[in-house]
Amino acid sequence: MIVFFQLILVLNCLPTVLNQLSRNYDLHHLSNQEIRNVLKIMKPDRFEQILDPILVPRVPGTKGHAEVRKFISDFLRNLSWTVEYDSFTSNTPFGKKNFTNIIATLDPTIERRVIVACHYDSKLNREMTFLMATDSAVPCAMILSLAEDLAKPLKNLKKRSDDLTLQLVFFDGEEAFKHWTQQDSLYGSRHLAALWGKKKSVKDNKINQLKTIDAFILLDLIGAPNPNFYNYFEETAVLFNRLVTIEKKLHGMNQLVNHRVPNQYFKPHFMRAGIEDDHTPFYKKGVPVLHLITVPFPDVWHKESDTKENLDFDVIRNLNKIFWSLMVEYLHLAQDNE
Repeated sequence: MIVFFQLILVLNCLPTVLNQLSRNYDLHHLSNQEIRNVLKIMKPDRFEQILDPILVPRVPGTKGHAEVRKFISDFLRNLSWTVEYDSFTSNTPFGKKNFTNIIATLDPTIERRVIVACHYDSKLNREMTFLMATDSAVPCAMILSLAEDLAKPLKNLKKRSDDLTLQLVFFDGEEAFKHWTQQDSLYGSRHLAALWGKKKSVKDNKINQLKTIDAFILLDLIGAPNPNFYNYFEETAVLFNRLVTIEKKLHGMNQLVNHRVPNQYFKPHFMRAGIEDDHTPFYKKGVPVLHLITVPFPDVWHKESDTKENLDFDVIRNLNKIFWSLMVEYLHLAQDNE
């Protein structure tokens, strides 16, 4: 990844992202009791069972990659999600390769959606085995566990035919095969952003399918000790600020383990960060982005030591509680969890 950082304590004026079908983030702020109800349905002991099948070498075109794709797809189909593939072929430094993005939609009859995304491929390294736990096996497992633990309220959301649905995207080909360039990176996200940019909305043929995305939430480099998250985009500041508030609230309720200070993870600061990731092709086309990536990057980033043994499961469980609470607020699931 190519990165530069500038910490800004006072928000600068950034270009406004125009989203014609924006919901304006009408969040339902959870009460203490509603938070307790959400946490009751979480099954933290299941997380490692979900993570382990993903935590294998999964370079595009390999057996491990195909097995992880099947595991993610079957997992979500068993929860009654509609799973589609965006399959394509692209030139790489090692010739043409096949890629497949996994797109799972809670209710495909609803166009307006919030996307939660990560990448499921791992980096090619001919000299060592890369498991890439934080990058991004853990984010994949977090998203799957969210879908499983919130299955009942999500099912009820689908029944009440709201005007907003949830879509989960697992990108292929995020990693460069040789060196990170505009051509050798982000294969899956570049393809899908271009595809949706060409497809028209079913309800309004004057806009494309990118304009029906309420927010694009990307998880990456998660699972190492001592993570720091910053707000990188003013357009989704209201969502990031809720994460700041929720973390503080859960801390005060003694719901977070080994959590020393109220905002240990989510920092109430704006950072101008030139991080190229799977959000980039979408952001360039005007999609509102919330990028949940740790800064600085974990010490194990792109190293053989990015393994299960070096994960901090207390941090992962805490982040699940915080993030799931945000999604319950976003999708108004509290009423469906009673």
